[in-house]
Parts: sequence; C-alpha cells; structure tokens
Amino acid sequence: MPNDFKELVSVRYMVDDVDAAIEFYTTHLGFTLRMSAAPAFADVTRGRLRLLLSGPSSSAGRPMPDGAVPAPGGWNRIHLIVGDIAAEVHRLREAGLTFRNDIVKGPGGQQILLEDPSGNVVELFQPAGG
Repeated sequence: MPNDFKELVSVRYMVDDVDAAIEFYTTHLGFTLRMSAAPAFADVTRGRLRLLLSGPSSSAGRPMPDGAVPAPGGWNRIHLIVGDIAAEVHRLREAGLTFRNDIVKGPGGQQILLEDPSGNVVELFQPAGG
C-alpha cells in the first residue's frame, strides 16, 4: 500500500452505478478520481478524504453470511464544509441534484443533506460565523 494512503481518511459508500457516482463527486463536489475499475469500484479524493465507491459487483457488495446484501443509502454521511451554503445549494439545485431537506440552522451553523445518485447522503455544512 502506498505511503500516501496513511495520510488519508477512507470512507466506503455502496453505490448502484460507479460511473454515475464518479461523475457526481468529481463534477459537483470537487473530488479527484484516483482510480476506476468501473463498474465494480472507484477511488476518489478531496483533500485528505478518500471515498471508496463500491458497486454491486465489488467485493464489498457480496452478501453477508445471513444473506443481507450491502446497499446504498441510510443516514451515515460524509460532512463537507462550505463557505456559502445558500450559494452551494443554489448551484447544486440548478444542476438538478436532490436534497433530503432544506437548510437547517442551529447553534453551530447551517446544514443540508444532499443525495448522491444512489441515495447516499453528503452533508454540506457552513459553520456559524463562516
């Protein structure tokens, strides 16, 4: 394993379509494609975040001993800091992307939940005062 992997934080998302996921993360959220073995798998990065995109034919998509099949979606999510959440939401809505909610304001800042093409959640967050 190359040394640079030690400097990255890795998260795995199950996706329905690896190519659609690559397009989503690189086009809309500023990730860089490191490696693609589509349709099974791809590896994209943003800063120190390494996002592993695993399709149904990947080893991560194999059924568990009880028969459960890993699937995308759910509520766990990556958290991306943005400087102007309203502008980001406008830009992404103009691109036809899907959100689970509207911007929520709290004591720590503002957040909204964006869905990737497979229904995985990406939280966009603007810290208070930022």
